[in-house]
Amino acid sequence: MSRSAMSFHHPDSSGPALVHSRRDRELAVSHWLLSAAPDLDEARAQWAETGIALLRCGGVFTAVRIEADIVQAAAGTEDPERIGAYLEHCLQGGPVCIDTSSRRYYVLVPASTSRLPQWVGRVVPGAECLGPGCFLGVPPPQRTEPDVSRSYWCVPMDGPGALCSPYAVSQLVAYGSYQRRAQECLKAEADGHG
Repeated sequence: MSRSAMSFHHPDSSGPALVHSRRDRELAVSHWLLSAAPDLDEARAQWAETGIALLRCGGVFTAVRIEADIVQAAAGTEDPERIGAYLEHCLQGGPVCIDTSSRRYYVLVPASTSRLPQWVGRVVPGAECLGPGCFLGVPPPQRTEPDVSRSYWCVPMDGPGALCSPYAVSQLVAYGSYQRRAQECLKAEADGHG
């Protein structure tokens, strides 16, 4: 048996369960993500050189791009660690990366999301579904620390194909937008009485 996987017997199962190391999961996720690359060798080189590979949306996944102020309003904080924990909870562990220079979060969802009524032909202020014809700069799966580069996974992908529920993402955007508007109204009211 390899050093990266262990076998153990669970009392409620009929056979051994295989537990994979984080490195094995990251490798599997890398292969899965790279299946969305127009050129596999070029994408690998991009990860090695810049830390971001350009991947095609609309095939194995698509992404919902959300402005940071909506996510921060929903989470009730600007602290990256607390936001990551909030997103992991409300999106049930689905993968989210952030581009800190553009201040945008990218939530990976099934490719069919771009055809759902809440995204088709509808403009949601501060959020957009990137479907077929769009490309996304994606960091490698092991990049999970905010101080390492401008783009990292604040909620890492748990395994190949483990994506966020598009309905949970819609709720996050709706709640964050509501909270942002409420904060803007309170600020305007405070400024008007100041």
